[in-house]
Amino acid sequence: MKTAAKFAIVLVTAPDLKTARALAKASLQARLTACANLIPKIESHYWWQEKIESGAEVLLILKTQKSKLIALEKLILTKHPYDTPEFLVLPLSAGNKKYLDWLTANCH
Repeated sequence: MKTAAKFAIVLVTAPDLKTARALAKASLQARLTACANLIPKIESHYWWQEKIESGAEVLLILKTQKSKLIALEKLILTKHPYDTPEFLVLPLSAGNKKYLDWLTANCH
């Protein structure tokens, strides 16, 4: 187990797989993430414009380095179709050394 303080997981929801795939590809091509997982068919319930709304979405789980977060957020906000896209950052405390070394090598 290796300390992972310089890494983060970013959660982003998208309206559909096409959008999620485009966001994942853009973040990977820009080397702002090393890996993007797409989880389709989540059901979201939320407040929007003073009403409770719900809908199907795709969840992106993006693995990155904290040093890339500002650029990654800018990319997501620029390319995302939502007025207020989700962009939540979760810090990592530890992880497998080999995987974290791979993350470092592929997110630069």
